[in-house]
Parts: sequence; C-alpha cells; structure tokens
Amino acid sequence: MNYTLHQLRVFLKVAEFQSVTKAAEELYLTQPAVSIQLKKLQDQFDLPLTEIVGRQLYVTDFGREIAERSRRILEEADAIKYTADRYKGLISGKIKISVVSTGKYVMPYILKPFMDKFPGVDISLDVSNKTRVVQGMIKNESDFSLVSVVPDGIAMNSIELMENRLYLTGSKIFEGKFKKPSDLKDATLLFREEGSATRAAMENYLKQHDINPKKSMELVSNEAVKQAVNAGIGLSIVPLIGLRSSLINEDIRIFPMAGLPIVTKWNLVYSKGKKLTPAQQALVDFIQEEKKTIEEEKFGWVLDIH
Repeated sequence: MNYTLHQLRVFLKVAEFQSVTKAAEELYLTQPAVSIQLKKLQDQFDLPLTEIVGRQLYVTDFGREIAERSRRILEEADAIKYTADRYKGLISGKIKISVVSTGKYVMPYILKPFMDKFPGVDISLDVSNKTRVVQGMIKNESDFSLVSVVPDGIAMNSIELMENRLYLTGSKIFEGKFKKPSDLKDATLLFREEGSATRAAMENYLKQHDINPKKSMELVSNEAVKQAVNAGIGLSIVPLIGLRSSLINEDIRIFPMAGLPIVTKWNLVYSKGKKLTPAQQALVDFIQEEKKTIEEEKFGWVLDIH
C-alpha cells in the first residue's frame, strides 16, 4: 500500500462530515481535489470506504475502521514534530477545546496570552451548546471543555474561573413594565434551544416563581436572542458577558428582579483519566497562574454591574 498522510487527512474529514462538500470547505480545498484524493485512497482497497445511498454519502463499517486508524496515524505523525520540539526545549502540540456558546466571549481572552507565550501550540476551538459539549467530553473528542455548569456523573478535573451572571434583559420600550417575577406571566419570553445551560437556568427560575409564560419564542444562539431582545420581541434571562456593547449603546436594558442575577462559575474541565501532554499541562498551569489577572483586566466590568 502507498497511501499518503494527505489522503488519510482528507478521508478523515469526509468520514467526519459524511460529505465531500463539507470536507472540502473544512480543508480549504476544491471538491474535485477532495474527490481525487478520496479515489486514490479507495483504489488501494478491495472493500469500499464509502457508499452513496440516494444522494447521501455514507461511510461503510470498513471505512469507519480505516477512519479511526487514520486518526491514530495522523496523531502519531504530528507527535513526531512535537517530540522534536520537546528535545529542543520548546512546548508545542495540539489542543482541542470545546466551549458552550456563551463561552466564546470568555475563552479567546484566555487563549490570546497563552498563544503569545507558547506560539508552537496549535489550538482548535469548537463552539456548541451544552449537550453537544458534554457528549464530546464523554467521547473524548476534545481535550478541554469550558462550561458554566459541571455535568454530573462524569469523572472530571475542574478549574474554576470567573463568575457567569445571568440577568433579565429587554428593550428600553419595556422599562417600568416588569418589576416583579409575577409580571413575567404576561411577557413574551425568549428561550435558547433545548440542551442549553442558559435555557435550563431560565426555566428553573420561572419554575421557582410559578411562572407559565403565555407567549414564548425559541432561538438557537445567544446572538439570535440578543437581536430578538433588541428588536423588542420579548424578554430573556441571559449571561451578562455577551451584552457589553449592547449595554454601552443602551440598546438593551437590565431589569432588576427578585432572585436575579443567577450566578454560576465558568469551569475548564477535562477527564480525570487524561494523561496531559506538555502543551496541555502548560495550558492548565497558565490558567491557574493567570486567571485572576485575566478576570480583572478583561471582565472586571461584569462585577461592577449590580
């Protein structure tokens, strides 16, 4: 056999997305280029790696096993470079981090100084909702995850970071109309999608105050909720950290309410059974040493709002 690492990389992306088009986009290649590499790899096997049913590409059982072996081969190939760097006294490697959607307002401010200090470390950052992040942890698809609520039933190490504060927010057109929890019964309430930690916190608050909203809307991202709030569609209990510019511009207002803010903590978590690489250990050490400084410099404004 005479397959190349490039062919394995291409096939791994095709297997991941079950799509030549999406694999091409991820790899910054043309669809014909991906198809050619896929065919060259397929020509070395008597058994099919993929099959087309209708217009959908599927990976065969044989293909899934080849994909898993390809992943391990590529990891070992990358490790050769990192081993050489280590012998030269350099910290290098790959780190895969998954974050819940609101975490995108937090993690970049941690990663920027870390990447400046360790330029040989490559970071992959995936933003999703809590359910997918937790599933990724269980399947070991990421090295670290940033969550506001540490999931139960999973053996995890946890590094506690800054506070995550959730407030009731709405357009200025609602000022003076919602002063106590019972007033929310007549409001249109904006929820994140199922599986979101923000949605769970909001639902728990409403349940505690015996509130069954007459009208509601579900949106699939924090940005979508923010735009709906800004448009005056309704109210939502959301993390403050994603609203700085809107608060400065006075597009969105915070409505003081009994029982709010809801306060949780951002946590960087990783499996207790995980053997950290030098690059991963460097990230853990860096966060432990610098988290207070980063919180004060980048997120002090959150603590100043009451």
